[in-house]
Amino acid sequence: MKLAAIDIGSNAIRLQIVKVFEDNDLVSFKKLEFLRFPLRLGHDVFGKGRITTATLNKFTKLMQTFKLLIDLYEVESYSAVATSAMREAENGEAVKEFILSQVGLSIDIISGDAEARILKKAILPYLNGKNYIHIDVGGGSTELNLFEGKNIKDSQSFRIGSVRKLSREDRTKTFREMKEWIDTRKLEKKTNIAGIGTGGNINKLFKLAKKNNNLSISLAELKALKAYVKEFTYDQRLSILKMNPDRADVIIPASEIYIKVLQDAGADYITVPKVGLKDGLVYELYERVAEKDLTEIEFLEEF
Repeated sequence: MKLAAIDIGSNAIRLQIVKVFEDNDLVSFKKLEFLRFPLRLGHDVFGKGRITTATLNKFTKLMQTFKLLIDLYEVESYSAVATSAMREAENGEAVKEFILSQVGLSIDIISGDAEARILKKAILPYLNGKNYIHIDVGGGSTELNLFEGKNIKDSQSFRIGSVRKLSREDRTKTFREMKEWIDTRKLEKKTNIAGIGTGGNINKLFKLAKKNNNLSISLAELKALKAYVKEFTYDQRLSILKMNPDRADVIIPASEIYIKVLQDAGADYITVPKVGLKDGLVYELYERVAEKDLTEIEFLEEF
């Protein structure tokens, strides 16, 4: 069985194609293809309220490319979802219908709650008996999920991200709302809370930390990494740190969100499993197609 997932975010759009192997309760997902294209729908939507014609033309070409790859790989089923940018675009539904008519690819514009549910699927293999605050910083929104062991206790989406431009006053207000949300959610177990982070920016920061096989970095290390990256100009981030242009200009505001949430939750480290919405989409799609729940997951990175 081959499955595909398309994650249409505010800062980039991703396609992942996997082959599924079943061995009793163990289900293995082997990556066959992964593409990330930096089409910033959020730049249009958060500034102009809609997806412009120029961006729609690029978006259509990209979806045609993804659809061709899905067909060439003879994928059995696919899931394509769009998050905050298309959710807030005044022409989001019209764009969705246009892509369906021109490309033959169906897109679901999902809510923040649905995004949290899908992300839970992706990080579930990395949760144990601890309490967790899961932080997913996207281009237009930040999803917070509170876990007790493997059970999600509460989740909330906040309109703050790495691409969305907020005034200092609005940013401070949103940070205050996030802190109040964390403070009013009480867990049954009185153990320390740990962070778990998803999103391209935390993955890049973790890579810069050069932790090898360790999946966690401390809050102190994260603060030091932010300070280190901030010393470089935008051009130096491209040439010296080898960042993509669409990463170099958003990594500092994104790191501030991770640090602030960890501090508010009282977490002194964060686990970075390097998974995201695309992975949760694949797992959820498998459960729907196979008509059974996943109990044991193995993800194989090698092509």
